[in-house]
Parts: sequence; structure tokens; C-alpha cells
Amino acid sequence: MFPSRYLVFVLCLIAAFLSFVLMFAVSGHFVWPFLAFAAVSAIGYWDTQQTRHSVLRNYPVTGHFRFLFEAIRPELRQYFFESNQDGKPFSRERRSMVYDRAKNIEDVLPFGTEQDVYNGAYSWVNHSICPRPENHMDLRVTIGGPDCTQPYSASLFNISAMSFGSLSGNAILALNKGAKKGNFYHDTGEGSVSRYHREGGGDLVWELGSGYFGCRADDGTFDEEKFRKHAADPQVKMIEIKMSQGAKPGHGGVLPGPKVTEEIAEARGIPVGEDCISPASHSAFSTPLELLDFIRRLRELSGGKPVGFKLCIGHRWEFMAIVKAMLKTGIKPDFIVVDGAEGGTGAAPVEFANRLGTPLRQGLSFVHNCLVGAGLRDDIKIGASGQLISAFDIAGTMCLGADWVNSARGFMFAVGCIQSQSCHTNRCPTGVATQDPKRQQALIVPDKAERVANFHRNTLKSLMAFTAAAGLEHPGEFRPEHFYVREGQREILPASAALTWLRKGSLLDQAHDIKGYSTYWNMAEADSFHPSKTMTAARAMHHHQPHH
Repeated sequence: MFPSRYLVFVLCLIAAFLSFVLMFAVSGHFVWPFLAFAAVSAIGYWDTQQTRHSVLRNYPVTGHFRFLFEAIRPELRQYFFESNQDGKPFSRERRSMVYDRAKNIEDVLPFGTEQDVYNGAYSWVNHSICPRPENHMDLRVTIGGPDCTQPYSASLFNISAMSFGSLSGNAILALNKGAKKGNFYHDTGEGSVSRYHREGGGDLVWELGSGYFGCRADDGTFDEEKFRKHAADPQVKMIEIKMSQGAKPGHGGVLPGPKVTEEIAEARGIPVGEDCISPASHSAFSTPLELLDFIRRLRELSGGKPVGFKLCIGHRWEFMAIVKAMLKTGIKPDFIVVDGAEGGTGAAPVEFANRLGTPLRQGLSFVHNCLVGAGLRDDIKIGASGQLISAFDIAGTMCLGADWVNSARGFMFAVGCIQSQSCHTNRCPTGVATQDPKRQQALIVPDKAERVANFHRNTLKSLMAFTAAAGLEHPGEFRPEHFYVREGQREILPASAALTWLRKGSLLDQAHDIKGYSTYWNMAEADSFHPSKTMTAARAMHHHQPHH
């Protein structure tokens, strides 16, 4: 039985055949219907054989309507179809920018900005009267603290965590081949290292979620020997413990047994056809001190590779408790990746996606400040993720304290995603977020891998031009005073004034009260993620005292 998405193509074939028969059996007047249906059938056949457009391979004939609507002139589209600034979570303009860069074609904007620069939220980076010549150096950052014996030189722009299982095998393979071609890394997501990651040969960051896939014991706990074996793979460059993700922080997950195919079971180290549970929290540690000991163990078991963790900032005292544990033990992660609440996932409860967790700008500046205020920032690198796809996104994020950024949906667009938002249905029209073997065949790996590399290269090229226009030599020189924000009609302020910025070691100086920090710092304890009982009781008593 043919797929329903082929219905129009098949009907055209049938109509062409009937017209051909009637043309000879009844009347020559059927020659025009025959020619019309034959032409459409020929287009449909060509659609199924071409390798450039996944949509056309999956939707022969009908897929052309999408490109027809794309081609309608702007003055008509603004009345009948999506405008350049419409579309959530990524506008048409931002998606088009990625598509153009991935296809290695000109990505310019005619006739001026369509952004409303005077109303609503708006942010920008200021330029210099004395711009510098563009520097075409390889933009990289070295990740690895004092206890790391195998530091890694990472690109400033990498593929964020997306698991095999969430994405198709062809999508993973295209992403990884593109990463190898462009010399940047590919985060595995918590689904572990699959055969498609290995076949691609690109640098990997192995993400360990609460399910410990790839190093999972039979009872679902962490298995040291399995970890040691897989971490020794030279393709694995860093280890990232997933504490939480922006799209659904504090939420576990279940992969139903029917979806646990042989390939997914192989990657995750779980039985085929059985329900696979990812708990909401980790079993390998339950306190900040235990977390840091786990980081130390992973670093030793991996032979000294960089080990860090990813999180979306929630209760501030919890992250500060980790910082206090660093000060108490001397054990530090090599890196921390801050995920914003605006991050994406294949499926998340509405309340979690919309109303839980800290947005990236606030979370990132908080993490950076805590490390600076504790005197730890020099030894720990910070990555960032959450709707970051442009040179401005990278520059603005580095202004707020990031050393590098990761992008998930940006690279999904590069391999053909059209933001149909059907990731959870297994009916992705472009073969990116599906396990349907027929649908993912539409994604032609060599073509999409080239687009992944193009998108990475052209985005960093734009970043260098953006950096030079700001009068800077390297994106690492961006500071809070370069980044401006405004919300509605509120006063325009640089980020250096709109957000609190701590000086080195200031959290250790108990003589000063730092707004937004000191209260939480006093609540934090190195041996527990729960707030200090003494401070909590004191705050409760103060809250219930009568006011005069």
C-alpha cells in the first residue's frame, strides 16, 4: 500500500493512464487531459528521484505548493501569508537566513530592517567609529581546567544536544558528517553514541542524562566499566552531564517499548522492545559534593578528558550550592553549558515549555557572575544554548559571559527542517525528526552534510564581520557594555547597567550585600541542594513579623 502522502501523485498516474486509453478508444479530445496528467505525473516521478529537496521526495507533486507560496512576491504575501517577522519560535526571516547560508547563497536583507526598533523588546550590539579589518582566524576556544589532561579545542559554534531517536539516523549522520567537514563538535544528546555518530566520524560530546545510556547497568544505574570503554573512543572529546534542559527542566521521560528499535537499543544499551525510563533526577549523585565527586570520577575514567554539566537555571541557591562545593573540595568542572528556558525539544508539556526555568540571558549572566564572584571563572569555560542561530545571537551571548554557543534547531534547519512542529508525531515531512524509514530516505545525507558545514562556516564568517564592525579583534572581546537591551518603553540600558555584574571574589566578601545574589548565597550549602534551614527559618520569621 502506497503512503497517503503519495495520493495526488498516484491519482495523476491513474488519470494519465485512463486519458491515454480514452484518447484512442473514444475520442481524440482526451489528448489534452492526457498531456496534462502525464506532465504532472512526470513531475511527481522526478520529485521522488531528485536529491535536493526532502519535502518533494516525501510529498511528490503536492510539495511544490510550498515552493509556490515561497515564491509569491512580498507585496502579496504580506496580505495573505506569513510575513517575514511571523512564525514562532523562529520567524520566517531567521529561518530564511539559515537556509541561505546552508545553501551557500547570498543572505542579504533588502530595503532595511522590518524589526520594530521602538516598541516591544529589542536588543542590539553597538558598532565602532573605528571598525577593524575582518580577521579570518579559526574561531576556537580551549576547554579543560587544571585537572584535565586532554583539553579540547572547540569551535565557537557547535551542534547542540539532539539524540538519535529524536532525530532520524540520516539526520544524525548528516549533522555529524557536516561537523567533521567543518571541524566543530556534535553533542550526542542523552541517547548516547549511535552507529550514525560513529559512521560520520565527527567530534562528539557525549551527554550523560539520568538514564546513563551507553553506560547503563541492568538496574538503570551508572556502570563504570561501560563508561570507561566508550569514553576511551577518540571520537568522544568531552563528557557532559545533563542536569536539566531548558524546554522541560525537572522532567523525566519514557520511551515506549514499541519505539525501542534494534538501532536505538544498540546505542542506549537497553533491551529491544522494552519501555525505557529516564528519571527526573540522577541516581549517581544527590548532593553538590556528590556531583563534584562524580565529575572527578568521570574525568579519571575517561583518561583526563574535559567533563562538565549542562543545566537550565532554576532555584538560584542550588547552583550556588554547587559553587560552594567547588570551593570546599577544590574539584571543578571543566565547563558548564547554560541552557535557556527558550530551548526546544521534540515534545514537552505546555507549562514546562512556556513557564518553567530561567531564560538564557538571565541564567547565563547569573552563572558567569557566580563563578566570577567565587573566584572560579578563570578555570571553568561556559557554553550557552537556546534559540542561537545568527552572528548577533553568538555575539550577544558572549557579551553576557559565554565562551562559545551551541545550536540545535539552527542545524536542524540546515538539514532541511521547515518548522512544521510535528516532531512528536513521527510524520516529519522532511525526514529530520522521524524514525519512519520511508520518510527519512528523503533526507539525502551528502547534500545535507554539505549544508551543515556551509551554515557553520558562513555564520562564523558573519560573526567575524560583526566583530570587526564593533571595533574588536576577536569575539571573545565582547563585554556587557557592548550589548544593549530595551523592553517596551523602558529606558535604554547597556547590559552592563541593566544586569548586576560582580567583581572577582566579591561573593566571598561577607561585608557587602549584593542585590540578587547575597540572599541566595547565604541560603546555599555545599552538602545539599536544599536551602539552609537556618536561613529559611530566619526568612520565614521575618516574613511573618507584623509591619508597623
